Amino acid sequence: MGQNDKKKRAAQAALEYLRDGTTLGVGTGTTVDHFIAALGARSGTLDGVVSSSERSTAKLRELGIEVIDLASVGEVDLYVDGADEATKHLHLIKGGGGALTREKILAGAARRFVCIVDDTKLVAQLGHFPVPIEVIPMARSFVSRQILKTGGRPVWREGFITDNGNHIIDIHDWRIGNPIELETRVNQIPGVVTVGIFAQRHADVLLVAGETEVRTIR
Repeated sequence: MGQNDKKKRAAQAALEYLRDGTTLGVGTGTTVDHFIAALGARSGTLDGVVSSSERSTAKLRELGIEVIDLASVGEVDLYVDGADEATKHLHLIKGGGGALTREKILAGAARRFVCIVDDTKLVAQLGHFPVPIEVIPMARSFVSRQILKTGGRPVWREGFITDNGNHIIDIHDWRIGNPIELETRVNQIPGVVTVGIFAQRHADVLLVAGETEVRTIR
């Protein structure tokens, strides 16, 4: 079974968490694309759908699914999103697609956060995948200098602008022993909008698709 088939299987498994009248938050990425595609048949039973990115919004609207603003609902019943890395402790690295800030807002607003991944994303320790940080453009060099002090190697994602009009710095060479502490430390650097470590608000459920089954980690 290829990686794409595993992503599809993880996305299908997340449909089991939908209930009639659910206010749903939808993340961003290739695994979520499969979830959105499968959502079409169920969308009529939902109370509303909130999106984390312009990309996902476009895909939802292509299926005739109305996208509502988070400010109009306040709280989300269920948030479904993927991850670039995940641990058995439900800590994540997210933001490879650049939507980390809106994803973190939706995760924070959600009563339940279900993360869908294939088994290549499950790791013993976060940090092999570069950690994205969304920064205010004028702060890019300043934030990069502060990151060097933590042992990380910052690389500007040149030519990329987030949906919020900001820049992304990808941090290489971190081996993240304490994700909660590092998330807090980076978020306190002036000019950082958010860091793609999801440890303080981690996933509630991790669905990991392998060759033969989808494993549930809670």
